[in-house]
This record gives sequence, structure tokens and C-alpha cells, in this order.
Amino acid sequence: MLSRTAENLFWMARYMERAEATARLLTMGQRMAILPGAHHRDEWRSVVRATGALNHFPEGAQVTESDAIAFLMLDLDNPSSIRSSLLKARANAKSARTMLTQDMWEALNEGWRKLDSYDVAEARQQLPALIDWVKTRVMTFRGAAHSGQLRNEGHDFLRAGSALERAQMTLRLLDIKYYVLLPETEVVGGNRDHYQWTSVLYALSGARAFHHVYGGTYTPWQITDFLMLNRLFPRSVAYCYDQLAYRLNRLAGWHDARAACHDTVREMVADLEKLDSGEIFRAGLHETVQSGLMSTNRLGVEIAQAYHFG
Repeated sequence: MLSRTAENLFWMARYMERAEATARLLTMGQRMAILPGAHHRDEWRSVVRATGALNHFPEGAQVTESDAIAFLMLDLDNPSSIRSSLLKARANAKSARTMLTQDMWEALNEGWRKLDSYDVAEARQQLPALIDWVKTRVMTFRGAAHSGQLRNEGHDFLRAGSALERAQMTLRLLDIKYYVLLPETEVVGGNRDHYQWTSVLYALSGARAFHHVYGGTYTPWQITDFLMLNRLFPRSVAYCYDQLAYRLNRLAGWHDARAACHDTVREMVADLEKLDSGEIFRAGLHETVQSGLMSTNRLGVEIAQAYHFG
């Protein structure tokens, strides 16, 4: 497979995953913003911070719901906005068209200019419907790939890109909750703390799965354990790391060569296996999350180097 094709598949999956993750962040922002006193706490700034793009807003200025929707959903100048992500995913798909099934292409191609017709006021008014539309588009694409694509190296690049992006978003959501949303003066374990933790679960569609594993008790330690370490939940960091290790090992087999990325992902899996939720909080959730983000960023660079992207 040409490196250019591998890069297009890898990044197409990342952009689709990013579009869905940003839609989920907007859902989380809406849930946070309806809590009493939210207008004093600037929850939407926390949501923007989770995307790593807070530097686009003036320091100290409040970020409104309209600001967040404009920036995270519609702004073509923001490379991580939903609109930008979907456009880039389609551009990648066009360049790797022969590697996609007809269903995968249609999932990307149908309605791809939908967001062009919305301004901020209309998008804000129809936000739940637009978020559902984005999630449906991404899930249709994912289902088409799962049911019809050959399990060749192209599929492995696609799944590796998706797992990398998903791990990063789960880490960012954990960071935004523990480090940003709860001011030091708030009592940990209070009603708002509880609501924010459960909002993280809902944003990741993990509420029902969590209840199945832990029952009806919601604590920061259990939710962190679930989202970081549970190997069965498909949005947990551990599951994504396992997927990355599996896909990169298959790619090493296809190419009969190993590189730094294969050692890095093995270390990431091994390091996570040593942890439990108590150890994560003793070391500091923020510090653990930041370490995870640095590792995933490094892995992305090493994958690009190993397979000659760009």
C-alpha cells in the first residue's frame, strides 16, 4: 500500500472520530450549562479547553454557548471543528476512494455540505438534532467499515487512527472534569460534582455500561477506573490502547518490520496495566491524564514516521 493511501485512511478515521467526539463535547457542555450558577462558572470555556484550542479565545473573557457552537461546530478556520473535520475526512476519502466500500463512501458523501447552510443562531436552536446527525453519520460510516471492508492493512490503518483519536478524547474529558470544572472551593462528592461525573459518562455513551459493571453507585474513583482501565468498554483508554497495540502488531506483520511506534504502544499498555484507580488518584488524575496525552501524541508522530506519512 502506498504511504499516501495509508495516511489518508488513518486521518480519515481520526477526523470522523474527532467530529463525533466534538459533538459529544457540545452535549456535555449543554448538560453542564443548565446546572444552577453555571453562568458564573464559564463551563463552555472548559469545553473549548478540552479540544486544546482555548488559545483562540481571549484570556479571562467568558465563552458563551454561541461562541462554543460557532467555534466547535461551524468554524472552518478551526481545524478541529465538526465542519472542518467532516470536510477533511471526505477529502481523505476521495484520495483513498478505491480502498472504501460503496457504503463507506456514501456515509461520508451524503449531506456533507449540510452544515454550510447553518448560521450560529440556527445551529444553536437545532443543536440536539445536529449533534444526532453528526453521530449518526459517523456511526453509519463505522458500521459500513465494520461490515464490508476487507480486513487488510487499510482496515488496520483505519482502526488505528480511530483508536488513537478516541483515547485522546477520553483522556481530555477526564481532565476537563477533574482539573477544570470543579473549583477548589467546591466540596468533592457534592451534588454538582456527582452530576458532572455522570455527565462525562453520558458524553461517552457509557452510563448504561457503567451501571452494568458497578451498579448504581457513582464515585469519581469508579468512573475513572471505568474510563481509564476497563478493557471491555470501547471508549476506555485501556480498550483503545489494546486496539492500537493489536492494529500496529498486524501492520508490523504486513510490512515485516517494526519501528519505534511498536515499542511505544507496548509500553503504553504495560504502564496502564500497572495502575488501579487508587494509584491514579494518588499520583494525580491530571498528571496521569497529561502523561497519557503525551504518550498518544508521541505515538501518532511515530506512526507517521514508521509509515512515511507526509
